[in-house]
Amino acid sequence: MRRVDGVADPRPAFWEDKLEAARRGSLAWGFAAFFLGYGGYYLAVVVLGAVRPAPDGGFDPSQPPNTGPLLLLAFAPNILLGLVPAVFSWWRGHGLRADFGILPRRRDFKIGLVCGLCALFGSWMATLVIIALTGPPPESDLARLMQGDRTVWLFLFALFAFLGAPLTEELLMRGALWGAMEHYRIPRVVILILTSVIFALIHQEAWRTPVLFIGGLAIGMARMITGRVSASMVAHATNNFVPALLLFAVAR
Repeated sequence: MRRVDGVADPRPAFWEDKLEAARRGSLAWGFAAFFLGYGGYYLAVVVLGAVRPAPDGGFDPSQPPNTGPLLLLAFAPNILLGLVPAVFSWWRGHGLRADFGILPRRRDFKIGLVCGLCALFGSWMATLVIIALTGPPPESDLARLMQGDRTVWLFLFALFAFLGAPLTEELLMRGALWGAMEHYRIPRVVILILTSVIFALIHQEAWRTPVLFIGGLAIGMARMITGRVSASMVAHATNNFVPALLLFAVAR
């Protein structure tokens, strides 16, 4: 690969993000998509909490109603995270393929797999350090779900954790938000750090915040290297595969 001036590029493939950013054009609408997407998610959680409060006073997606199909209610807020950026892309942009690079290439699978494995390893190491410093973590939603019955609804929940959440969360974080900051020429390393911090905070799990930040850095590297959300989706799915597998395999 050669630059416009005809000089050979010493790193022809590593920093594809610059080429992708120049090709897709403006994503200035990304900030609006991010805030409306997350706002819709938060509002949906509040509404679900008001409709069916848990014993402690809030909606708990890990303890849904006994009727199996209603387990899918836990998916509804998360879907909005990706739906709003998608609508903005169709309305204000050029579509998901052009704006976000949503269709993965072979290189996206390779980079995403490597970054996802790094996210898994980094998160595991961070978890061990936190446990050594603060003791065992509080019981998580995942642990409570594992105590349930192994049903088709639990399988669908695990499948969404593996495929659905990476799609919706990446469209919001490494799609709309990253693209908006990229539009305003914020340095890519700063974007990587900021999106990783926000990614960790929006999960609202205080104990896991450092773990999610480290995982977010590795997932974001896939986006930074390729310039395409599809690579970070593969990385995110790789990172979520083990928890999703455990969720279904360990359930009684």
